[in-house]
Amino acid sequence: MIGKMSSRERVLTALAHRDTDIVPFSLGFGINMPARTALLSVLGMQSMDELDSLLLGMSDLRWVQPAYRGPSDRNRTLPDGRETDIWGVGRKPMTYGTGAYSEIEIYPLADPVGSSDLEKYQWPRVGWFDFETIPDRVRQLNSDGTYAIIMGNGNIFETAWYMRGFEQMLMDVLLEPEFAWELLTRVTDFYIAYFTRALDAAKGKIDIIFTADDIGQQEGLLVSLDLWEKMIKPHHVRLNKVLHDFNVKVMYHSDGSVIQAVPGLIDMGIDVLEALQFDAKGMDAAVLKGKYGDRLCFHGGVSVQSTLPFGTPEQVSLEVAERIRVLGSNGGYILAPSHAIQAGTPPENIIAFLRGTGRFTLP
Repeated sequence: MIGKMSSRERVLTALAHRDTDIVPFSLGFGINMPARTALLSVLGMQSMDELDSLLLGMSDLRWVQPAYRGPSDRNRTLPDGRETDIWGVGRKPMTYGTGAYSEIEIYPLADPVGSSDLEKYQWPRVGWFDFETIPDRVRQLNSDGTYAIIMGNGNIFETAWYMRGFEQMLMDVLLEPEFAWELLTRVTDFYIAYFTRALDAAKGKIDIIFTADDIGQQEGLLVSLDLWEKMIKPHHVRLNKVLHDFNVKVMYHSDGSVIQAVPGLIDMGIDVLEALQFDAKGMDAAVLKGKYGDRLCFHGGVSVQSTLPFGTPEQVSLEVAERIRVLGSNGGYILAPSHAIQAGTPPENIIAFLRGTGRFTLP
Protein backbone atom coordinates (compact mmCIF):
# COMPACT_ATOMS: atom_id res chain seq x y z
CA MET A 1 0.00 0.00 0.00
CA ILE A 2 1.30 3.45 -0.97
CA GLY A 3 1.63 5.92 1.89
CA LYS A 4 0.22 9.44 1.83
CA MET A 5 2.06 11.73 -0.57
CA SER A 6 2.42 15.48 -0.78
CA SER A 7 0.89 17.11 -3.84
CA ARG A 8 4.31 17.55 -5.45
CA GLU A 9 5.31 13.95 -4.77
CA ARG A 10 1.96 12.81 -6.17
CA VAL A 11 2.28 14.80 -9.39
CA LEU A 12 5.93 13.97 -10.06
CA THR A 13 5.40 10.29 -9.27
CA ALA A 14 2.44 10.14 -11.65
CA LEU A 15 4.44 11.90 -14.36
CA ALA A 16 7.12 9.25 -13.88
CA HIS A 17 4.46 6.65 -14.79
CA ARG A 18 4.22 5.20 -11.29
CA ASP A 19 1.21 4.64 -9.05
CA THR A 20 0.33 7.24 -6.44
CA ASP A 21 -1.67 7.22 -3.21
CA ILE A 22 -4.60 8.87 -5.06
CA VAL A 23 -4.77 10.27 -8.57
CA PRO A 24 -3.40 13.83 -8.83
CA PHE A 25 -6.07 16.48 -9.37
CA SER A 26 -6.26 19.88 -11.04
CA LEU A 27 -9.13 22.18 -11.95
CA GLY A 28 -7.32 23.02 -15.18
CA PHE A 29 -8.91 26.13 -16.69
CA GLY A 30 -11.20 26.42 -13.68
CA ILE A 31 -14.91 27.10 -13.29
CA ASN A 32 -16.54 30.03 -15.09
CA MET A 33 -18.04 32.65 -12.81
CA PRO A 34 -21.76 31.90 -13.32
CA ALA A 35 -21.14 28.24 -12.49
CA ARG A 36 -19.04 29.27 -9.48
CA THR A 37 -21.84 31.51 -8.24
CA ALA A 38 -24.35 28.65 -8.48
CA LEU A 39 -21.93 26.32 -6.70
CA LEU A 40 -21.38 28.87 -3.94
CA SER A 41 -25.11 29.02 -3.32
CA VAL A 42 -25.63 25.27 -3.21
CA LEU A 43 -22.69 24.78 -0.84
CA GLY A 44 -24.09 27.48 1.44
CA MET A 45 -20.81 29.36 1.58
CA GLN A 46 -20.65 33.01 2.58
CA SER A 47 -18.14 34.40 0.09
CA MET A 48 -16.37 33.65 -3.17
CA ASP A 49 -13.09 33.77 -1.26
CA GLU A 50 -14.29 30.83 0.83
CA LEU A 51 -15.14 28.86 -2.30
CA ASP A 52 -11.85 29.80 -3.95
CA SER A 53 -9.96 28.57 -0.90
CA LEU A 54 -11.82 25.25 -1.01
CA LEU A 55 -11.20 24.75 -4.72
CA LEU A 56 -7.54 25.74 -4.55
CA GLY A 57 -7.05 23.37 -1.64
CA MET A 58 -8.16 20.50 -3.85
CA SER A 59 -5.57 21.12 -6.56
CA ASP A 60 -2.14 19.52 -6.54
CA LEU A 61 -0.80 22.29 -8.82
CA ARG A 62 0.05 25.93 -8.15
CA TRP A 63 0.61 28.49 -10.94
CA VAL A 64 3.35 31.11 -10.89
CA GLN A 65 4.22 34.04 -13.18
CA PRO A 66 6.79 36.86 -12.95
CA ALA A 67 5.68 40.40 -12.20
CA TYR A 68 5.05 42.61 -15.22
CA ARG A 69 6.89 45.94 -15.43
CA GLY A 70 6.60 46.74 -19.13
CA PRO A 71 4.79 49.51 -21.05
CA SER A 72 1.47 50.59 -19.60
CA ASP A 73 -0.33 50.17 -22.93
CA ARG A 74 0.42 46.45 -22.91
CA ASN A 75 -0.77 43.76 -20.50
CA ARG A 76 -3.58 46.00 -19.27
CA THR A 77 -7.32 45.84 -18.62
CA LEU A 78 -9.46 48.97 -18.98
CA PRO A 79 -12.51 49.77 -16.82
CA ASP A 80 -14.85 48.67 -19.64
CA GLY A 81 -13.25 45.22 -19.65
CA ARG A 82 -11.21 45.69 -22.80
CA GLU A 83 -7.76 44.11 -22.61
CA THR A 84 -4.45 44.42 -24.43
CA ASP A 85 -1.90 41.65 -24.01
CA ILE A 86 1.88 41.82 -24.27
CA TRP A 87 1.70 41.16 -28.03
CA GLY A 88 -0.60 44.12 -28.69
CA VAL A 89 -3.65 41.91 -29.25
CA GLY A 90 -6.82 43.66 -28.12
CA ARG A 91 -9.82 41.85 -26.66
CA LYS A 92 -13.27 42.96 -25.54
CA PRO A 93 -15.84 41.20 -23.34
CA MET A 94 -18.69 39.55 -25.25
CA THR A 95 -21.66 38.66 -23.08
CA TYR A 96 -23.44 35.32 -23.20
CA GLY A 97 -26.13 36.43 -20.75
CA THR A 98 -24.88 35.41 -17.34
CA GLY A 99 -21.22 36.08 -18.06
CA ALA A 100 -18.76 37.11 -20.76
CA TYR A 101 -15.84 35.84 -22.79
CA SER A 102 -12.99 37.97 -24.12
CA GLU A 103 -13.00 38.00 -27.91
CA ILE A 104 -10.26 39.47 -30.09
CA GLU A 105 -11.13 42.82 -31.64
CA ILE A 106 -7.64 44.07 -32.56
CA TYR A 107 -5.26 41.89 -34.59
CA PRO A 108 -2.19 44.14 -34.61
CA LEU A 109 -0.62 42.50 -37.68
CA ALA A 110 -3.85 41.99 -39.60
CA ASP A 111 -3.08 44.47 -42.38
CA PRO A 112 -0.91 43.34 -45.29
CA VAL A 113 2.58 43.13 -43.87
CA GLY A 114 5.94 41.76 -44.87
CA SER A 115 9.24 41.01 -43.20
CA SER A 116 10.15 44.70 -43.00
CA ASP A 117 6.96 45.38 -41.03
CA LEU A 118 7.90 42.64 -38.57
CA GLU A 119 11.21 44.43 -38.03
CA LYS A 120 9.39 47.65 -37.10
CA TYR A 121 6.81 46.10 -34.78
CA GLN A 122 7.11 46.57 -31.01
CA TRP A 123 7.64 42.98 -29.93
CA PRO A 124 7.41 42.06 -26.26
CA ARG A 125 10.73 41.87 -24.47
CA VAL A 126 11.77 39.69 -21.57
CA GLY A 127 12.93 42.88 -19.86
CA TRP A 128 9.25 43.74 -19.41
CA PHE A 129 9.12 41.10 -16.65
CA ASP A 130 10.73 41.00 -13.24
CA PHE A 131 11.91 37.41 -13.04
CA GLU A 132 13.59 38.04 -9.70
CA THR A 133 10.10 38.01 -8.15
CA ILE A 134 9.63 34.33 -9.03
CA PRO A 135 11.43 32.81 -5.99
CA ASP A 136 9.34 34.93 -3.60
CA ARG A 137 6.15 34.08 -5.48
CA VAL A 138 6.98 30.38 -5.32
CA ARG A 139 7.63 30.65 -1.59
CA GLN A 140 4.29 32.39 -1.07
CA LEU A 141 2.49 29.64 -2.97
CA ASN A 142 4.57 26.77 -1.68
CA SER A 143 6.37 27.67 1.53
CA ASP A 144 6.81 24.06 2.61
CA GLY A 145 7.39 22.60 -0.86
CA THR A 146 4.08 20.75 -0.79
CA TYR A 147 2.78 21.60 -4.25
CA ALA A 148 3.88 21.07 -7.82
CA ILE A 149 4.60 24.42 -9.49
CA ILE A 150 3.49 25.09 -13.06
CA MET A 151 4.13 28.09 -15.31
CA GLY A 152 2.82 29.04 -18.77
CA ASN A 153 2.09 29.81 -21.50
CA GLY A 154 4.04 28.87 -24.64
CA ASN A 155 1.39 28.95 -27.37
CA ILE A 156 3.35 29.61 -30.57
CA PHE A 157 0.90 29.16 -33.46
CA GLU A 158 -1.94 30.65 -31.44
CA THR A 159 0.07 33.76 -30.58
CA ALA A 160 0.89 34.22 -34.26
CA TRP A 161 -2.73 33.95 -35.38
CA TYR A 162 -3.91 36.16 -32.53
CA MET A 163 -1.74 38.84 -34.14
CA ARG A 164 -2.62 38.10 -37.77
CA GLY A 165 -6.16 36.73 -37.57
CA PHE A 166 -6.98 33.04 -37.81
CA GLU A 167 -8.00 32.93 -41.47
CA GLN A 168 -5.08 35.13 -42.52
CA MET A 169 -2.57 32.97 -40.63
CA LEU A 170 -3.89 29.83 -42.29
CA MET A 171 -3.44 31.50 -45.67
CA ASP A 172 0.05 32.61 -44.64
CA VAL A 173 1.28 29.10 -43.88
CA LEU A 174 -0.01 27.97 -47.29
CA LEU A 175 0.71 30.95 -49.54
CA GLU A 176 3.43 32.90 -47.73
CA PRO A 177 5.35 30.18 -45.87
CA GLU A 178 8.56 32.22 -45.53
CA PHE A 179 6.69 35.07 -43.87
CA ALA A 180 4.72 32.68 -41.65
CA TRP A 181 7.96 30.94 -40.65
CA GLU A 182 9.58 34.25 -39.69
CA LEU A 183 6.55 35.24 -37.60
CA LEU A 184 6.48 31.87 -35.82
CA THR A 185 10.24 32.08 -35.27
CA ARG A 186 9.96 35.49 -33.62
CA VAL A 187 7.23 34.22 -31.30
CA THR A 188 9.29 31.14 -30.44
CA ASP A 189 12.39 33.23 -29.78
CA PHE A 190 10.46 35.26 -27.22
CA TYR A 191 9.10 32.19 -25.41
CA ILE A 192 12.54 30.59 -25.30
CA ALA A 193 14.06 33.75 -23.80
CA TYR A 194 11.12 34.20 -21.41
CA PHE A 195 11.18 30.67 -20.01
CA THR A 196 14.98 30.59 -19.88
CA ARG A 197 15.01 33.69 -17.68
CA ALA A 198 12.15 32.35 -15.54
CA LEU A 199 13.68 28.92 -15.01
CA ASP A 200 17.09 30.40 -14.27
CA ALA A 201 15.49 32.57 -11.59
CA ALA A 202 13.38 29.73 -10.18
CA LYS A 203 16.45 27.58 -9.45
CA GLY A 204 14.66 24.25 -9.84
CA LYS A 205 11.45 25.25 -8.07
CA ILE A 206 9.26 25.05 -11.21
CA ASP A 207 8.20 21.53 -12.16
CA ILE A 208 6.02 21.93 -15.27
CA ILE A 209 5.88 24.38 -18.16
CA PHE A 210 2.50 24.71 -19.84
CA THR A 211 2.61 25.08 -23.62
CA ALA A 212 -0.25 25.11 -26.07
CA ASP A 213 -1.58 25.37 -29.59
CA ASP A 214 -5.08 24.30 -30.51
CA ILE A 215 -4.45 22.18 -33.59
CA GLY A 216 -7.67 20.16 -33.47
CA GLN A 217 -11.35 20.79 -34.09
CA GLN A 218 -14.37 18.54 -33.58
CA GLU A 219 -13.75 16.33 -36.61
CA GLY A 220 -9.97 16.35 -37.02
CA LEU A 221 -6.92 18.60 -37.31
CA LEU A 222 -7.15 22.28 -38.18
CA VAL A 223 -4.43 21.85 -40.80
CA SER A 224 -3.10 18.78 -42.57
CA LEU A 225 -0.72 16.61 -40.61
CA ASP A 226 2.02 17.27 -43.18
CA LEU A 227 1.58 21.03 -42.90
CA TRP A 228 1.63 20.85 -39.10
CA GLU A 229 4.81 18.74 -39.22
CA LYS A 230 6.46 21.20 -41.58
CA MET A 231 5.35 24.61 -40.31
CA ILE A 232 4.35 24.40 -36.64
CA LYS A 233 5.93 21.40 -34.97
CA PRO A 234 9.59 22.44 -35.48
CA HIS A 235 9.11 25.58 -33.39
CA HIS A 236 7.79 23.56 -30.46
CA VAL A 237 10.66 21.09 -30.88
CA ARG A 238 13.08 23.99 -30.45
CA LEU A 239 11.23 25.34 -27.41
CA ASN A 240 10.83 21.93 -25.76
CA LYS A 241 14.53 21.14 -26.06
CA VAL A 242 15.36 24.28 -24.07
CA LEU A 243 12.72 23.45 -21.46
CA HIS A 244 13.97 19.90 -21.00
CA ASP A 245 17.49 21.22 -20.48
CA PHE A 246 16.06 22.67 -17.24
CA ASN A 247 14.66 19.25 -16.26
CA VAL A 248 11.03 20.38 -16.28
CA LYS A 249 8.06 18.51 -17.70
CA VAL A 250 6.28 19.97 -20.72
CA MET A 251 2.48 19.97 -20.60
CA TYR A 252 0.91 20.69 -24.00
CA HIS A 253 -2.67 21.81 -24.49
CA SER A 254 -4.84 21.28 -27.53
CA ASP A 255 -8.58 21.00 -27.79
CA GLY A 256 -10.29 18.88 -30.40
CA SER A 257 -9.47 15.72 -32.29
CA VAL A 258 -5.69 15.39 -32.17
CA ILE A 259 -5.39 11.59 -32.22
CA GLN A 260 -3.76 11.74 -35.65
CA ALA A 261 -0.99 13.99 -34.35
CA VAL A 262 -0.18 12.17 -31.10
CA PRO A 263 2.91 10.32 -32.43
CA GLY A 264 4.23 13.65 -33.71
CA LEU A 265 3.45 15.35 -30.42
CA ILE A 266 5.48 12.72 -28.58
CA ASP A 267 8.31 13.19 -31.07
CA MET A 268 7.96 16.96 -30.53
CA GLY A 269 9.02 16.42 -26.93
CA ILE A 270 5.88 16.83 -24.83
CA ASP A 271 5.47 14.92 -21.58
CA VAL A 272 1.79 15.56 -20.85
CA LEU A 273 -1.09 15.88 -23.32
CA GLU A 274 -3.68 18.26 -21.90
CA ALA A 275 -7.42 18.79 -22.43
CA LEU A 276 -8.41 15.37 -23.82
CA GLN A 277 -11.65 16.27 -25.56
CA PHE A 278 -13.12 12.80 -25.83
CA ASP A 279 -16.29 14.17 -27.42
CA ALA A 280 -14.22 14.93 -30.54
CA LYS A 281 -13.92 12.42 -33.37
CA GLY A 282 -11.52 9.55 -32.80
CA MET A 283 -10.49 10.59 -29.30
CA ASP A 284 -10.58 7.51 -27.09
CA ALA A 285 -9.09 7.21 -23.60
CA ALA A 286 -8.31 3.49 -23.88
CA VAL A 287 -6.60 3.93 -27.24
CA LEU A 288 -4.49 6.84 -25.98
CA LYS A 289 -3.44 4.98 -22.85
CA GLY A 290 -2.93 1.66 -24.56
CA LYS A 291 -0.87 2.91 -27.51
CA TYR A 292 0.96 5.84 -25.96
CA GLY A 293 0.67 5.60 -22.18
CA ASP A 294 4.24 4.33 -21.74
CA ARG A 295 5.60 7.50 -23.40
CA LEU A 296 2.97 10.10 -22.62
CA CYS A 297 1.06 11.35 -19.58
CA PHE A 298 -2.39 12.93 -19.61
CA HIS A 299 -4.26 15.80 -17.96
CA GLY A 300 -7.99 16.50 -18.30
CA GLY A 301 -10.63 14.34 -19.92
CA VAL A 302 -13.80 14.92 -17.85
CA SER A 303 -16.14 16.35 -20.44
CA VAL A 304 -17.20 20.00 -20.19
CA GLN A 305 -18.95 19.55 -23.52
CA SER A 306 -21.45 16.83 -22.60
CA THR A 307 -21.23 15.03 -19.26
CA LEU A 308 -20.65 17.91 -16.84
CA PRO A 309 -23.21 20.32 -18.35
CA PHE A 310 -25.84 17.82 -19.52
CA GLY A 311 -25.34 14.57 -17.63
CA THR A 312 -26.62 13.52 -14.24
CA PRO A 313 -24.46 13.49 -11.09
CA GLU A 314 -24.36 9.69 -11.40
CA GLN A 315 -23.07 9.94 -14.97
CA VAL A 316 -20.43 12.44 -13.89
CA SER A 317 -19.29 10.11 -11.11
CA LEU A 318 -19.09 7.19 -13.52
CA GLU A 319 -17.06 9.20 -16.03
CA VAL A 320 -14.63 10.40 -13.36
CA ALA A 321 -14.15 6.82 -12.13
CA GLU A 322 -13.62 5.58 -15.69
CA ARG A 323 -11.03 8.25 -16.46
CA ILE A 324 -9.12 7.30 -13.31
CA ARG A 325 -9.39 3.58 -14.08
CA VAL A 326 -8.18 3.86 -17.66
CA LEU A 327 -5.84 6.85 -17.76
CA GLY A 328 -4.58 6.53 -14.20
CA SER A 329 -3.47 2.91 -14.48
CA ASN A 330 0.23 2.76 -13.49
CA GLY A 331 0.30 6.53 -13.04
CA GLY A 332 0.58 8.99 -15.88
CA TYR A 333 -2.64 10.93 -15.27
CA ILE A 334 -3.79 14.16 -13.61
CA LEU A 335 -7.57 14.20 -13.23
CA ALA A 336 -9.10 17.45 -14.54
CA PRO A 337 -11.94 18.81 -16.66
CA SER A 338 -11.41 18.92 -20.42
CA HIS A 339 -11.49 22.74 -20.26
CA ALA A 340 -13.17 25.43 -18.15
CA ILE A 341 -16.39 24.21 -16.52
CA GLN A 342 -18.99 26.28 -18.31
CA ALA A 343 -21.85 28.52 -17.23
CA GLY A 344 -25.05 26.50 -16.85
CA THR A 345 -23.28 23.41 -15.53
CA PRO A 346 -25.46 22.13 -12.65
CA PRO A 347 -23.69 22.64 -9.33
CA GLU A 348 -24.71 19.08 -8.35
CA ASN A 349 -22.60 17.84 -11.26
CA ILE A 350 -19.61 19.91 -10.17
CA ILE A 351 -19.97 18.49 -6.67
CA ALA A 352 -20.09 14.94 -8.08
CA PHE A 353 -16.92 15.72 -10.03
CA LEU A 354 -15.13 17.08 -6.96
CA ARG A 355 -16.22 14.12 -4.85
CA GLY A 356 -14.59 11.89 -7.46
CA THR A 357 -11.18 13.25 -6.52
CA GLY A 358 -11.26 10.83 -3.61
CA ARG A 359 -9.97 13.25 -1.03
CA PHE A 360 -12.74 15.64 0.00
CA THR A 361 -16.19 15.25 1.47
CA LEU A 362 -18.61 17.83 0.18
CA PRO A 363 -22.29 18.44 0.91
